Amino acid sequence: MATEYGHGYGRRSGPSDRGAEGNVRRRFRLPAGLRAPFEGRTWRELAYVLLSLPIGVLMFTYAVTMLALGAGLLVTFLGIPVLAAGLAGCRGLGALERARARGLLGLEVADPEPLRVRKSGVMAWMGAVLKSGTSWRHLLYAVLHFPWAVFSFVVAVNFCAYGWALLTYPVWFWLFPMYGGQDGLQLYGDETHQIYLDNPFEITVTALVGLLFTLATPWIVRALTLVDRLLVHGLLGPSRLATRVVELESDRGVVVDTAAADLRRIERDLHDGAQARLVALAMDLGLAKEKLAEDPRAAARMVDEAHGEVKTALQELRDLARGIHPAVLTDRGLDAALSAVASRCTVPVQVDVDLASRPAPAIEGIAYFTVSELLQNISKHARATSAAVDVWRSEDRLMLQVMDNGVGGAEAGASGSSGLAGLAERLNAVDGILVIDSPAGGPTRITAELPWRG
Repeated sequence: MATEYGHGYGRRSGPSDRGAEGNVRRRFRLPAGLRAPFEGRTWRELAYVLLSLPIGVLMFTYAVTMLALGAGLLVTFLGIPVLAAGLAGCRGLGALERARARGLLGLEVADPEPLRVRKSGVMAWMGAVLKSGTSWRHLLYAVLHFPWAVFSFVVAVNFCAYGWALLTYPVWFWLFPMYGGQDGLQLYGDETHQIYLDNPFEITVTALVGLLFTLATPWIVRALTLVDRLLVHGLLGPSRLATRVVELESDRGVVVDTAAADLRRIERDLHDGAQARLVALAMDLGLAKEKLAEDPRAAARMVDEAHGEVKTALQELRDLARGIHPAVLTDRGLDAALSAVASRCTVPVQVDVDLASRPAPAIEGIAYFTVSELLQNISKHARATSAAVDVWRSEDRLMLQVMDNGVGGAEAGASGSSGLAGLAERLNAVDGILVIDSPAGGPTRITAELPWRG
């Protein structure tokens, strides 16, 4: 197993590492509420809302027109290709919407699952488009997005325009008496009485109201774009079922690769270990047989050496079998199996298993393998003087925690079939999680979470 501890971990920078100048800059930084009107995020989100209206009109017009035309022509054969073309166009518009949300909102939405066309030909393609739930969700987005785009456009434009207009009123109110023929903004007026915002107090209050509008506008725009985020993510992204299928396919690949790596490891251990010893044993016994008549003492000595080789080969076979699936795990469960693993560790290990029942056999095997690998890491790399293993159940999850007081600095590293990265991949294949807390200098705490039933 690759070294996981104690290499390449410098001291982590903290607040004390920053200079006094940086602290001064941070101390005088404007609060988020005052910075928001001038941040690039606010103007990008406002641009998204403003563009949503013309794009929403285009998408709504296209979707409704193609849907109505296709539905009306369903009495003839032409309705099917028109409807399929309309749905395909909605998918193309959806791709543009995902790109717009990615560029202006910073929303990363994966592309939905592609069409599954099982046969070649136009008819097969039209059937795949019409049966695709993704296509209909894109059509639904085009229909629902239009009224929301109108609402968000009106709200955002009014708040933004009125806010900045009132905030800057002290700068431009002089235009009214000079060019408008009135004293200022008219707050109230009828045939006999008019009220204008023209004295210093009223102008100041008007600017303060504009300031409140201006400060509130970014948060209102963010609330509006939150609905847009939900619409894009929910209707233009991959469905939960498709995402789950992709995850399962990826997990299946990890399981297959892991199983292949295990088979290669077993074959290598057999070939380089027990098999080589048995071949040497057969040769030694053959030589002993030849010397039995002419030199009994030499033959006895060779038989004695062969007996030692037999013991070594049996020990290697037992270790190999234990690494595949130990009998004590099947017979007595995790408590006894982990205690046996801990007894072979080079540092004292305290094992605490609090389980009222046993998990699924597959999960039990993965848990045993995980703790075994972590204890092997401690023996080889941690330079610890003590370690502890805790196992318990939390609702429908099996929790494992391995701790040591070593040098720390453990990390997952590169992907592979061994080490902490390999453990993380194995756990992820069964919806498990591996969390590493190992600051430089220690201690190290590694927590694994597995489903109770696989």
